[in-house]
Amino acid sequence: MEDSFSIRKGLYLLFLLSLSGVMCVSIRYSLPEEKKSGSLVTSVLKDLKLGPGELSARRAQLVSKSSKHYFQLDTHSGNVIVNERIDREALCGKMDSCLLLAEIVLQNPLEIYTVEIQIEDINDNSPAFSQTELDLSVPENVPTNTRFPLEFAQDTDLGENSIQNYTLSPNENFHLEIASGSSGKEHLGLILKKPLDRENTAHFGLTLTAVDGGVPQRTGAVQISINVLDINDNFPLFTQPEYTVKLKENSPHGTLVSKVEASDLDFGTNAQITFSFHQVPEKIKNLFHLNENTGEITIVGLFDYEKETSYYMNIKATDGGGLSGHCKVLVEIEDENDNVPEISVISITSPLAEDSPLDTLVVLFSVTDRDSGDNGRTSCSVDMNLPFLLKTTRNSYYQLVTQRPLDREKVPDYNITITATDRGSPRLTSIRTISVKISDVNDNPPVFEKAKYEMQLWENNIPGLLVGSVQAVDLDEEQNAQVTYSLVPGNASGAPVASFVSINSETGNLYVLPCDLWIDEVLRSRSSSSLPCNDLVPKSVEAGYLVSKVVAVDGDSGQNSWLSYELLKATDPGLFSIGAQNGEVKTRRQLTERDTNKQRLIILVRDNGHPPQTSTATLNILPVDGFSDPYLNIASVSPEASEEDGSLTMHLVICLAAVSFVFLICIIVFVVIKMHKKESSFIAALPQFPPVLPEIPENGVDSQNGSLSRTYHYDVCLTGGSLSSEFRFLRPLIPVFSMGDPNISENHRISSQVTPEQMDDQNQRELPTS
Repeated sequence: MEDSFSIRKGLYLLFLLSLSGVMCVSIRYSLPEEKKSGSLVTSVLKDLKLGPGELSARRAQLVSKSSKHYFQLDTHSGNVIVNERIDREALCGKMDSCLLLAEIVLQNPLEIYTVEIQIEDINDNSPAFSQTELDLSVPENVPTNTRFPLEFAQDTDLGENSIQNYTLSPNENFHLEIASGSSGKEHLGLILKKPLDRENTAHFGLTLTAVDGGVPQRTGAVQISINVLDINDNFPLFTQPEYTVKLKENSPHGTLVSKVEASDLDFGTNAQITFSFHQVPEKIKNLFHLNENTGEITIVGLFDYEKETSYYMNIKATDGGGLSGHCKVLVEIEDENDNVPEISVISITSPLAEDSPLDTLVVLFSVTDRDSGDNGRTSCSVDMNLPFLLKTTRNSYYQLVTQRPLDREKVPDYNITITATDRGSPRLTSIRTISVKISDVNDNPPVFEKAKYEMQLWENNIPGLLVGSVQAVDLDEEQNAQVTYSLVPGNASGAPVASFVSINSETGNLYVLPCDLWIDEVLRSRSSSSLPCNDLVPKSVEAGYLVSKVVAVDGDSGQNSWLSYELLKATDPGLFSIGAQNGEVKTRRQLTERDTNKQRLIILVRDNGHPPQTSTATLNILPVDGFSDPYLNIASVSPEASEEDGSLTMHLVICLAAVSFVFLICIIVFVVIKMHKKESSFIAALPQFPPVLPEIPENGVDSQNGSLSRTYHYDVCLTGGSLSSEFRFLRPLIPVFSMGDPNISENHRISSQVTPEQMDDQNQRELPTS
């Protein structure tokens, strides 16, 4: 079977489309009907002169021209296989040629191959009559050679597989005759060859058999029952044997198609004629109505020229005596413009790069119209103000290509409206809108918001102070729009610019770097300090009391120097809290008598690098009575470490003795002043001590950023630790009573007046490198 297919297939047509440069080739194959899904039709690689893999590389598609996709193309092997079972009779009816049309579309470059697949008939249908029994009433005086029309059997197969012969069961009175009419069509009938005698034989039972020529041979039969009637010697006669009528499709219900007329020379009931359809398919009865009294044929169904173009029916006129006459009616359907053009998109290039060259294929689509003649001829157009050009090819294919440069920053996407119009009357139009996004390429440099930035900075600034920021924008998007900041190499005052300021590569923030003198001082203080920072807190403080402020410096830059603080360990975790960004240590609640008199806090600072680096520092806090926020350098002693520092008790005793002594001196001085009534200058010369709770100015603490009062003095305590980070504990500076190692010099504490700008800088979430 496959050899016969290969003999019949061939390359029929090959021509070059001069207008568009698209190759179009017609190839024809043949295939028997009823092939199972998955059956091989052919391999197109040889006919297309392509190698393995080229179909897939050129994005080959098999585009069906029918409403169903009967075939599919394997782009890897080039095989065309059956996608759905094909019934030739349901698809093409009695048409001699049954073709299924498809197109193989290759892209880059665009080539179109028309594929015609001839569906061949197989003997899969038996001849069939419209009914299994046929009743005839024949008057006994009917003359010999009278012809009684019979129904042809229907066989939807073609050629040798269709009906080849009819046979009639043996009898003495009737024989079978097949004759051609004036229209060229054959007529089947019974011919009376011997006069009838009702008194001898009142009934005949005959069998009519239709035989086809297929292998194996198939047959169909009908039983003919003939009743012999008494004398009615005139048959109804139609005014013409055949009627031909033209009818517009979509004609409304009730439209008159035709009127058939017949007459009978008899009288009385033998001359009363009724009309009826004679052996017509059921679809005829669903489309037409025949008035049995008047012979008028009207429309009761809907017609579609695209499905069927003509209808053929038999009309029978029967008189009251049972005699009948017959005629043919042919109804030809005329096409109406009732189908809008159909736009089928084959491929869309979206997103489309904004640097695409001219003539880049954007959209490939086709337009079809199921009407015929001018009703099926179409034209296509797109908007004129787009940077695209519509190119027309043969076979109703269109290419939309770029004709002007694209700029995503001006137009990020296009809505392309395709309009297809036929040439019918009235003209029908269909519209299809296609969205094409333009993808970004890195074609725009970053641009600063200002050509020149001027920033002011106080001298003796705190290292890491935010000076200002620069901002640049990029009109591109996503990765192409991400801006990174860096300092241009250069010198200022004989030193590199990078030694004075640093810039955050992501935000554009500029920070002041510390001077060499400040760094040396910090290093010396850190290297000589071996004890943790200590602090005294009045027991009467409320929740939110600022105990201390921790400041750490990271030697890295950018994101790696963003620091965060956390309370790693505490004697009482619920008593103190630390600000994650500003490092402020505050009380979480009011102190009570049950709280331990020795509180030890271990504070951890972590940068934002990968992997993150950490460092810790220890802060000892001693809640006391009778002092107004004094800070004492007390050696770190916790309940867990009481055995490690045996001198703690001695330190406390010395501290209490010193406090008592100072208190006694104050009383004596007060008594002397009262006795001698000296001037206020004498009092001013004496030592002054703050009250138990300090009076905080109204603007002393900023509720938003935790800044300290502008009038506070701070004592800076530096801790030992890793060389990659530093801690500073800032606290209100009052007379300090050192209870620690007497060998520790005053150089280990740095007192300074802290400006508001410096405190704001310490509250920054991003601490730059030093």
